Amino acid sequence: MRIILGVGGGIAAYKSAFLLRLFKEAGHDVTVIPTAAAEQFVGRPTWEALSGRPVSTTVFDAVDTVNHVRLGQEADLVVVAPATADLLAQAAAGLAGDLLTNTLLVTRAAVVMVPAMHTEMWQHPATEANVALLRSRGTVVMDPASGRLTGTDTGPGRLPDPEDIFAFALKQVAAAPTPDAASAPLLGKRVVITAGGTREPLDPVRYLGNRSSGKQGVALARAAAAAGAEVELIAAHMDVAPPEGVKTARVETALQLRSAALDAAGRADVVIMAAAVADFRPAEQARTKIKKRDDAADPVITLVRNPDILQELVQQRRDSGTGPALIVGFAAETGDSRGDVLEYARQKLERKGCDLLVLNQVGQDLVFGQDRTAVSILHRNGGEPQTFSGTKDEAARAIIASVAEELG
Repeated sequence: MRIILGVGGGIAAYKSAFLLRLFKEAGHDVTVIPTAAAEQFVGRPTWEALSGRPVSTTVFDAVDTVNHVRLGQEADLVVVAPATADLLAQAAAGLAGDLLTNTLLVTRAAVVMVPAMHTEMWQHPATEANVALLRSRGTVVMDPASGRLTGTDTGPGRLPDPEDIFAFALKQVAAAPTPDAASAPLLGKRVVITAGGTREPLDPVRYLGNRSSGKQGVALARAAAAAGAEVELIAAHMDVAPPEGVKTARVETALQLRSAALDAAGRADVVIMAAAVADFRPAEQARTKIKKRDDAADPVITLVRNPDILQELVQQRRDSGTGPALIVGFAAETGDSRGDVLEYARQKLERKGCDLLVLNQVGQDLVFGQDRTAVSILHRNGGEPQTFSGTKDEAARAIIASVAEELG
């Protein structure tokens, strides 16, 4: 797919270098068009080195190819990130003072603008009017994130994470009437993903939980959305926000997650059970806080097993003859004197009956809460496991690629 990456003149321009890398790693052809102000933040050599293409800000370069028209005509997608208040105003007014604004006027491709500015600028009536006008004309304006801005300011106006922009932007193309099938292998598929760690209440204050951050599940949701899928995320406790544009259902306990997953599976083509579901829960939940008293014995907490949701999903499909074509389980293993992690994973795959099993070796400073991971993908039909290591987003893209390949 041919993508134009427009870069406005804001401090968040550095994040667009990471966005460019994501587009390139996904196999897209990317031409970067910065504004003159953007080059004050990130220089032209950086954009040319990362994109492998010449970079210009003016309509007077490559005049023989009518560059200011050709780029917009040939594009399949235009993403402007960051889109400053000034750039939004120029686009709304239809101004064409440089190569980027000319391209925005010419193109008939999907246009995604990702604002980034201080909160006061984002909430100014002029900016709000410009955004409303652009949206009324069909331009997709992604809402900015809320968080730390330049200096000590905090609030809405922060550029979203590159991974969220990547998934959001590609989803706009996937929703178009004539998407690029190679860039959207899950187009038309419904994918249910569970993420995060369940919490089992002991009393109104305390709970039994685990170390899951939800990062891998959120990365999977981003990757599936970028692949064109309609994604439903069932989120237990997570340390990260769900991706933009993804339908999200919040749960807390294993029983709540079970109910949501069994219900969602009936309308899904793929279910990916990435959540860290508690194996046990307290047999009883105290209605009041359990007090620590010198004149009382230490409390004894009795645990009972939680249902095996993955196994129930497989059984539900078997009994009904319908349901998801693909069920993907996760195994967080540590290994011990009886066997290594791969041996335990193979046993779990056979026992659960799912179609794919993603193995993580967990432990101190491994996987939980980390940004990097190593996974092995085991197939029910046998064969050597596929092993990947890198960031959780890279692992997610590898897992989704395996899902797409398995679906055929």
